[in-house]
Amino acid sequence: MRTWTALGLAVGLSLTASAAPGRAADVRPLPLPLAGRTIVLDPGHNPGNAAHPAEIGALVDVGNARKPCNTTGTATARGYTEAAFTLDLARRVRALLVAQGARVVLTHDGDRPWGPCVTERAAIGNAARADAVVALHGDGAAPDGYGFHVILPAVVVAGSADTRPIVAPSRRLGLAVRADFAAATGEPYATYLGGGTGLMVRADLGGLNLSTVPAVFIECGNMHNRADAARMSAAGWREAAAHGLALGIAAYLASKSSLPTPEP
Repeated sequence: MRTWTALGLAVGLSLTASAAPGRAADVRPLPLPLAGRTIVLDPGHNPGNAAHPAEIGALVDVGNARKPCNTTGTATARGYTEAAFTLDLARRVRALLVAQGARVVLTHDGDRPWGPCVTERAAIGNAARADAVVALHGDGAAPDGYGFHVILPAVVVAGSADTRPIVAPSRRLGLAVRADFAAATGEPYATYLGGGTGLMVRADLGGLNLSTVPAVFIECGNMHNRADAARMSAAGWREAAAHGLALGIAAYLASKSSLPTPEP
């Protein structure tokens, strides 16, 4: 498994030789590697959604369709909810990214009674002018399926949605997240969709359709599968997952920095 140090992301010190012999060298902290970067983490659903069916059931415009504002999400057979899982995971990822200098915005932090709607979630990433948006989820597929997958935006041009500018960078983000999440957790690509690639392209998700910045979803495992549910319920696994996600995001940002500047 790669680590922050392996990616060159450890905090370091710059030693500057003193001009006067015998004097101590200046010790200056190097800039934090993710300084100046903004990442938006979108913890799927909300623990309070179930108590607000009318609010989350209201239809909103996702560009090419009208869909419910939000849903309750899924849960394991033992009652560990997707909303609790995603919020815990988001907080772990945030701590890792902030330690490397990033500005991290959560679409909610357990501070709202329900929601926000998928439209507002997308708007938060857009308003932050995020370098990357990652929506965190747990799937609720048939119990015999297992594994994780990353969801990428399709080309959608409808109503207020136009994903054409973000399709290519979102794919690069998704590939980076997929690689480091798999390495950190040992979780295989989903066996029940995506053709065994760990990738899906979808045109029905408001969080992707309405985004103007690179964005992906990750379904971290199938909460209806006994083995996946056990892993996702364990704090140690969630910490490993958080490292994988943070590493993937950082790797994407590093590759983005190395891309040539487009001609004006």
